[in-house]
Amino acid sequence: MRATRVLTVACASLALGVCIGLSAKDKLPGFEILQGKPPKEAGVAALQEAEKLAGNGSWELIAIARVYYLSGDHAKAQSLIDRALSHKPKATDFQRVGEIFAAAGDSAQAETYYQRALAADPKDDTGQSEIGAWYIRLGQREKGEELLAKALAKNPDDLWHYVRASEAYLSVPPGR
Repeated sequence: MRATRVLTVACASLALGVCIGLSAKDKLPGFEILQGKPPKEAGVAALQEAEKLAGNGSWELIAIARVYYLSGDHAKAQSLIDRALSHKPKATDFQRVGEIFAAAGDSAQAETYYQRALAADPKDDTGQSEIGAWYIRLGQREKGEELLAKALAKNPDDLWHYVRASEAYLSVPPGR
């Protein structure tokens, strides 16, 4: 009985400490940094807050860079891309950067990053099928089919390889 009471008091003390810590923590800005501002100003404010929260997360930084790039701030986007790729980048990081340039219609830059993705992980059948589909949409069917063939040879039961192929052949933008 006494052990139960000691445990209850300890749990209550811990909970109270957490509550005090949370209430003392700086309050994050929230919607008020966006409300009532012109769209561009609100968008930039949201991106600035997102960047603070991203830390060094490559996926997060690349996602923020995507918005900057596609909204016209190429310099800021590139600085975030460089930052994201400065810490042991993975094939998926290069691929996601390639997707930014592909979405912007910059095929040369997209291909540069897609090739880096393929080189970083030559066995990644998901990357092969997605990049292969991009090549087909770009009009480079032979190159695209070579990558799709590799992906399907490695993993013929992967539904998404077939979805990516169908999107490419039917000129449907890639889904996520």
